[in-house]
Amino acid sequence: MSLFDDREMAAPLASRLRPDNLDEYVGQKHLVGKGKLLRRLIESDQISSMIFWGPPGVGKTTLARIIAAQTQAEFVEFSAVTSGIKEVKEVMNRAEASRRLGIRTLLFTDEIHRFNKAQQDAFLPYVEKGSIILVGATTENPSFEINSALLSRCKVFILKALSEEDLLELLRHALKSPKGLGNMQIAIEDAHLSAIARFANGDARTALNTLEMAVFNGRMDENAVLCVDEEVLAQCMNRRSLLYDKNGEEHYNLISALHKSMRNSDPDAAVYWMYRMLDGGEEPLYIARRLVRFASEDVGMADSRALSVAVAAYQACHFLGMPECDVHLAHAVVYLAMAPKSNALYVACGEVKADIKEMPAEPVPLHICNAPTNLMKELNYGKGYQYAHDTEEKLTKMKCLPESLEGKRYYRPGTQGEEKQVKERLEEILEWKSQ
Repeated sequence: MSLFDDREMAAPLASRLRPDNLDEYVGQKHLVGKGKLLRRLIESDQISSMIFWGPPGVGKTTLARIIAAQTQAEFVEFSAVTSGIKEVKEVMNRAEASRRLGIRTLLFTDEIHRFNKAQQDAFLPYVEKGSIILVGATTENPSFEINSALLSRCKVFILKALSEEDLLELLRHALKSPKGLGNMQIAIEDAHLSAIARFANGDARTALNTLEMAVFNGRMDENAVLCVDEEVLAQCMNRRSLLYDKNGEEHYNLISALHKSMRNSDPDAAVYWMYRMLDGGEEPLYIARRLVRFASEDVGMADSRALSVAVAAYQACHFLGMPECDVHLAHAVVYLAMAPKSNALYVACGEVKADIKEMPAEPVPLHICNAPTNLMKELNYGKGYQYAHDTEEKLTKMKCLPESLEGKRYYRPGTQGEEKQVKERLEEILEWKSQ
């Protein structure tokens, strides 16, 4: 006999730990925390049809079950993948019969966005009559995927990916709860629980499944304690960088390595360090944000397209997420590494900030002030302003900096890439103005 022969242990850990009430429910505090809107509706039994929109594994089905239990409604689960209009109408007719007997039906429809228009329309009369309380779950934007007629009759609640703190709370509960692994002696470090939470990326089901797999593959010591070590976790998660801390030293070391590899025009090293971060569980949007910054700080006017590439990579990561967005990040990383480099914008920003901090706040020269009122005109606002488009050269010799900064140069373009042309253009302008 093994520790896992108990029939109660046959169900997956995520199923055994499904909470029965709101107090046991983990996450979505913005909706079901004390005093929040959805909790108040549930507790006052004022539930109407609604849509839960959020990523997988955040508790959409569980929350629907809790609502049904709390409001004493019959819970009927319906899959948009396997059901057609015939099945929809059969369920609706049973719900209508139950309503006549005073029994409410909460119809939970998973992946409601997969229903076509005709199938969604079949819900409408029953939602309007109150035959059912429809709770639809979707990972897609309901504005685009659900008929406007049905959507207008449902309240949309946005469920967020669980935070690492939420997942840690759930994992610790799983280790202590008799419904979970509480009847077993398990030795696992907090650092490894944190690694599982990061790996799950906001998905409670993934976190619990990974913990269960790690425990099942743990090593039993002489005291009958199941020990889960880093080697076991590496096998379960197919990752080596388990102890990567997104707020710790290694995080900053790796992002520094990525930046400096791109700055040094080394695409191989840059892609390597990017993947090291992803392998450690880093949020791809964080990497994408750093690439956007790099595009202006280290490439700048030498290749202005770099900023567009970086922003596009960020949007691709937002649309797709991991694991598909890795190639978009690699695309941007290689482009930035191979682009001509200029830090002229970064230097200009630094010098301007220093002058603003150290010098008194200079008034705007009157000739470049607007004069929307007669009084302002009388005070010489806008007097002497020269409109560049009135000249053949599209240039004037008007001074735009305060007198104390006259002649100051902040932006000094380099000679790499397209910035060489910018440099030549700026020198021509300065030469013309000096004549």
